[in-house]
Amino acid sequence: MLKKILPLLTGVLFFSCKNDSTDFKMIEVKYPATKKDSTVKDDYFGTIVADPYRWLENDTSAETAAWVAAENEVTQGYLKQIPFREAIGKRYEHLFNYEKFSAPTREGKYNYYSKNSGLQNQYVLYREPVDGGAAELFLDPNSFSKDGTTSLSNISFSKDGSMAAYNISEGGSDWQKIIVMDAINKKQVGDTMQDIKFSGATWKGNEGFFYSTYERPKEGSFLAGKTDNHQLYFHKVGTAQNTDKLIYAGKNESIRYIGATVSENQKWLFIYAANSTYGNSLLVMDLTQPSAPVKTLVADRNNQHTVVDVDDRYFYIQTDRNAPTGKLMLAPIATPEESNWKTLIEAKPEVLSASAAGGSLFCSYLKDAVSKVYQYDRTGKQIREITLPGLGSASGFSGKQDDTELFYGYTSYTTPYSIYKMNIATGKTSLYKQPKLDFNLDEYESKQVFYPSKDGTKIPMIITYKKGMELNGKNPCLMYAYGGFSVSVTPFFSTSNMILLENGGVFAVPNLRGGGEYGEVWHEQGIKTKKQNVFDDFIAAAKYLTDNKYTSREKLAIEGGSNGGLLIGACITQQPDMCKVAFPAVGVMDMLRYHRFTAGAGWAYDYGTSADSKEMFNYLYGYSPVHNVKPAAYPATLITTADHDDRVVPAHSFKFAAHMQENQTGSNPVLIRIETKAGHGAGKSTQQIIAETTDKWSFMFYNMQVQPKY
Repeated sequence: MLKKILPLLTGVLFFSCKNDSTDFKMIEVKYPATKKDSTVKDDYFGTIVADPYRWLENDTSAETAAWVAAENEVTQGYLKQIPFREAIGKRYEHLFNYEKFSAPTREGKYNYYSKNSGLQNQYVLYREPVDGGAAELFLDPNSFSKDGTTSLSNISFSKDGSMAAYNISEGGSDWQKIIVMDAINKKQVGDTMQDIKFSGATWKGNEGFFYSTYERPKEGSFLAGKTDNHQLYFHKVGTAQNTDKLIYAGKNESIRYIGATVSENQKWLFIYAANSTYGNSLLVMDLTQPSAPVKTLVADRNNQHTVVDVDDRYFYIQTDRNAPTGKLMLAPIATPEESNWKTLIEAKPEVLSASAAGGSLFCSYLKDAVSKVYQYDRTGKQIREITLPGLGSASGFSGKQDDTELFYGYTSYTTPYSIYKMNIATGKTSLYKQPKLDFNLDEYESKQVFYPSKDGTKIPMIITYKKGMELNGKNPCLMYAYGGFSVSVTPFFSTSNMILLENGGVFAVPNLRGGGEYGEVWHEQGIKTKKQNVFDDFIAAAKYLTDNKYTSREKLAIEGGSNGGLLIGACITQQPDMCKVAFPAVGVMDMLRYHRFTAGAGWAYDYGTSADSKEMFNYLYGYSPVHNVKPAAYPATLITTADHDDRVVPAHSFKFAAHMQENQTGSNPVLIRIETKAGHGAGKSTQQIIAETTDKWSFMFYNMQVQPKY
C-alpha cells in the first residue's frame, strides 16, 4: 500500500515516518482538581451509596461553572496538540460543503422544503408554487441569532396554508417558543407562546391551535428542574397566552407527555397521553360540536396506539396490542371504542410503520433494520411494493388525501439522503433530487452480518468499508449503537464517516436488543432487569469485529449518545479493555438519580428506578456507570455534553468524568468536551458540528496512532 501511494504523497509520508516518535508522543494531561464531598450519601434499602460529586448537579453555581471552564481548558489544550487536527477540520468542512434538501410537503398553494447551501449554520425554509414558479425564501433561521445557535425545530400550517406556527429552540434547549405568522405575507402576527416543551402546534382551521406545555420548574434550575405535568391548551390567534383554554390534563395524576393532532378534515382532535416513553392512552374530541367532551378510546397505557388517517366512516389506527410488530385497525366513527375495532392489515414478522397519502395507505416495514414499503387500498388490499433504490432507509410516505404524488426520502450508509417523486396512482417513481458530493461513494460497500450474543441470540450488524479492504486487524473502526426505547437504528448517511472510510476505516452498527428493529419483544429483551442484554450484545459485536479481523482492540472505537451514552459508559466500566477509544455522548450515567431531573421519570419503562424495589435498585446499582468506575486502565475517552442539555442533564457527564479521571490508572486520556449554547443534539449550528466532529476524529486517530492522509 505504501509503495503504491509513495510517488503522490512523499512529503506527507516522509513527515509521518520521520516523526512517528514525536507525532504520537504522549500528550501530558493534568486534570483539574475536583472537590469531593464525603458527607453526601443516600440510603437505598439499607445500602449506603456515596455521591461525592453531587455538587456538580447544580448547573447554575459559580463553582460548577469554574469546573466546566477548567475541564474545557484541559480538553482544548490536549486537542490543540494533535498535529493533524487542523487538516482534518479543513477536510471535513470541504466534505460537508454540499447542497442538502428535505423532501417537499404541500401546504395550501405551495410546496415547502428546507435547504442548506452547504455551510449555513441552519437549514433555510423555501417554498415553490404548486402550479409552478420560482422558489422563494420563506423563513431563514440563520437570522434568529448571530452565532447560529437558535434553530427552527418545528413548523405547522393551517389546513388552507394561510397561517403557520413555528417552534424555535435557543441554544438547543427543549424549552422552546412558538411564533405565529401569516404565511401569505410571511409576517408575524404578534403571538408568541413561551415555555413550550415536547410540543408543536396543531391547527384548528385558521382560528388557532392546540399545544402542550409544563409549568416552569419551581425547584432547581430552569433547565434541570423536574417536569412531569404536561397539559394541553388551545390558543386562539390574537389573544394572550395566559387566556388560553385548558383542553386536557390528568385529573387525579400528573401526565408526563400529552400530544395532539387534528384530523385533515378538521373534525377530530386526537389526544395521546403517556407517562413513559412506551405506551399511551388514546382520546378523541369532536371539533364539530361546541364544548364536546373528550372521549376515551383506549384508557390504559400498556401499548402504543396511533391514528394514521380518518375518513367519513373510520379512524385508521396502528396498534401493537396483541401484535408486537404492529397492525392496522379500523375503528368505526360511530362506535370508536377499542372493543369495536376490526383488523384491516394483519401483523407481519416485520415491524410496521403506517401512513396515508392520496387515498392510499402505505405500510413501511423493517426487515432486519432495512426498509420495505407496500401500498394498500382502504380495504386492506395490497396494490404494490414500492421499489426502493437499495438496502437502506426510506421515509416520508405521507401526505394529503387529495395528493396525486408524494415525495419520499431514501438513504443508506453509502447513499446520501436523496428525494424521489412517486405517482400515487401508477406507482411510477423518479429521482427528484440527489446531492452531489466530492467523494466517490461507489468505492465503498455495506455488508450485513449476524453474530451471536452472550446468550446465543443472533444480532444483526451492518459493516461499511472500502471495497477490497484487507481484513488484517489493522483497520481503524468506529462502532456505533443505541439499544433502547424501542428506537430502530436504520441505515443512515453521515458525511462525518467519510473521514473514517477514506482513511481505510470501518463503520459498524449493531442493532442491539432494547431497540425497535424487531418489535416490542426485541425492545422488552433490553429493558429493566434485562438491560445487561444490551451491553452483552454490544460487547459481542466488538468481539465479532476483532475475531474476523475487521479491526483489533487497539484500533477499535465505540460511540453512542443519550441512552447510547449509557451503553458506552456501562461497557467500558464492565470491560475497560474492549476498545482503544470511547465516545460517550450526552449519556445517562447516574442510574440511581436520573428520574429526578427534567422528564427523566418518563424513562422508567425502560430503566426502572432506584425507588421501585430493592431488586431494581440492586440491578441499577450493578451497572450504573457513575457507580461502577473503579481503578482501571480505561480507554482513551472523550466524554461530550452541552450546557443547555435539558433532556439528559450535563451533571450525568460531569460526575462520570470526575470519577473516570480520579480512577484512570492507565496512560490514556479521559477528557470531557462541554459545548456551550447547545443542548441534547438537535439544532446545533454547522460550525458546532464541524468543530465537534473534527475533535472526535482527531482524538480517535491520535490515540490509535493512525496517521490520516491529509
